[in-house]
Amino acid sequence: MKKKIIIAVIVLAAFLIVNSPIVHNYVSALKGSALPAVKETDSLYQSIVKNAPEYEKPPSDAKIDPVWKAIPGYNGLVVDLAASYQNMKKKGTFDEKKLVFKQVKPKVQLKDLPPSPIYKGHPDKPMVSFIINVAWGNEYLSDMLATLKNHNVSASFFLEGNWAKKNPELAKMIISAGHEVGNHSYSHPDMAKLTAAQTREQMVKTNEIIEAVTDKKTEWFAPPSGSYRDETVKIADELNMKTVMWTVDTVDWRKPSPDALINRVMGKVSNGSLILMHPTESTAKSLDRLITLIEQKNLQIGTVSELMSEERVIK
Repeated sequence: MKKKIIIAVIVLAAFLIVNSPIVHNYVSALKGSALPAVKETDSLYQSIVKNAPEYEKPPSDAKIDPVWKAIPGYNGLVVDLAASYQNMKKKGTFDEKKLVFKQVKPKVQLKDLPPSPIYKGHPDKPMVSFIINVAWGNEYLSDMLATLKNHNVSASFFLEGNWAKKNPELAKMIISAGHEVGNHSYSHPDMAKLTAAQTREQMVKTNEIIEAVTDKKTEWFAPPSGSYRDETVKIADELNMKTVMWTVDTVDWRKPSPDALINRVMGKVSNGSLILMHPTESTAKSLDRLITLIEQKNLQIGTVSELMSEERVIK
């Protein structure tokens, strides 16, 4: 019994010594002083430090633009000195391809801005997004979903509430294919002419239907025909939704030829573009070639949430 007590006392004493603040601080001091000392005399480390500023990018704050309204921020880049050093240590020479970066968030993000519509993403972000408003055109949805799948592209489908209520299986199909869904009002009214109560009803009713059908909460609201007033945007914001417009309109409801639709889009598309389309025959026939041409311009295609995030695209 005495032996067990002695052993227990020894173990406890050892534990207290190892976890003593004095011992902990001493070990930390040794670690902290040894590594920098080595790096101060290491030519590779100093080369990384010297070259790092050439590759770093400052973060860009979200802002309200006088023309484009709300513009999301964009992360900056700083070189991770320690990780880059480890990456290059084996050869011992500086190699820009082995630099490791950390992203730095902007001080002002999209969520910090006052309620304002969004017409495009950040102009430095090489990404675009398809905004597909759905209130009709069921016969073309399957082809469009198949094309998006073939290209491994995710889009944002803005669903009219009444449509989602009548077509729950199609709404579920959109979600199961990995796409994002947003709010496109309940009955496609002119939102600028509605009272505040009517506006809220249109949005809330649609959100409830979409969540009931897809089990997804909506973060984005696309007003029918792009019609809104400041109060519309404010009410959407109160319901935790940002109002999304577009940068490039396919005008596919006018039934343009595939060539005409593609030329229209490719003549205007650039970093951050929000491309408006609907499930129409023109878009269904154009989508495959349109995706290919957009990607050939070194532009990624993502959802509205991906485009609006501050996450930097690193090629």
